[in-house]
Order: sequence, then structure tokens, then C-alpha cells
Amino acid sequence: MIKMARGSVLLTLIFAMLVIVAAGQGQAGAAIPILPLDKINSQAELEQTIRALDAELFDAYNKCDLEKFGSLIDENVEFFHDKAGNTFGRAALVQAIKDNICGKVTRELVPATLQVYPMKGYGALEIGVHRFHHTGQSNDQLGEASFIELWQYKDGAWKITRVISYDHHLMK
Repeated sequence: MIKMARGSVLLTLIFAMLVIVAAGQGQAGAAIPILPLDKINSQAELEQTIRALDAELFDAYNKCDLEKFGSLIDENVEFFHDKAGNTFGRAALVQAIKDNICGKVTRELVPATLQVYPMKGYGALEIGVHRFHHTGQSNDQLGEASFIELWQYKDGAWKITRVISYDHHLMK
């Protein structure tokens, strides 16, 4: 009887651990849901959606996944850069990333700087600071810049329509 009880306890513990592990799957490290504009009911949901879009965009940027990167950019994007000049159109922007970024630079958002504002009937405005790591250079040569991105929700998809990237400088 005692052996049966120990076996039952052991099975119960194993089952409980499996339930806990299964419940935890999809939480830690899981993708944050990207909501359609008409399903966003709070500032927190808007910020979560834009943060997830930013992560998706720059994961593609950092991995040189140009197809994914381009899928988040509007065909008629306008990109204004204080040092490199302006780029107009998705094809030109994707080509610029391929020529100037892939294998040379990675980007990270400075999390505490992210600001998100709703743009009624359009989407959201994302403002923040990001850092750029240049491959082969020491961390003493980190670049930093401020950015503004205008996200539009249209035809069931979020896309960036305008970017202003400014105040590029080496971190001190």
C-alpha cells in the first residue's frame, strides 16, 4: 500500500510538473501578439503591438532578412536620415540596407526610450533611441541616434510609411 501511495505521489508530481511546463510554454520568449488597429483598446496594447513590430523589423534588419524587412515597409516609404540623406520607396530602402548594413551593422533599441502615440484612423507614431554596433569595432565605438517611425495599419497589415533618423553620433 505504501509503495502504491509513493507511486501515486510520484505520478501526481510528474503530471503536475508537465502541466506547469506546458503552461509556461509560449510565455517566456514567446512572440508578443501584433494586434490589428481596430482590436487595440488601450495604450498598453498599442505599445505592446508597436514594440513587437519594432522587434520584428529589426530582427530582420540585424539578420539581413530583406524579404521580411521589406514586408514591414510601405511601398512608398519616405526615409529621412540626417547623415546619409533621403531614401524614397521600399525597393530603394531595401537595397540601401543590403548595400550598407548587412554584415556591417546591427541595431538595438534602448528600451526605456520607446514612446508610442496613437494616430487616429492611421496607426501609431514610434519615437525612441537606438544603438548601432559596427562589426569589427569595439563597444567604445557604438553609434547612437534618435528615430521617429510612422506605422500605418492598412489592408490587414502594419507597415512603416515614414522614418526620420537623426542625431547620429558616437556614444561618449
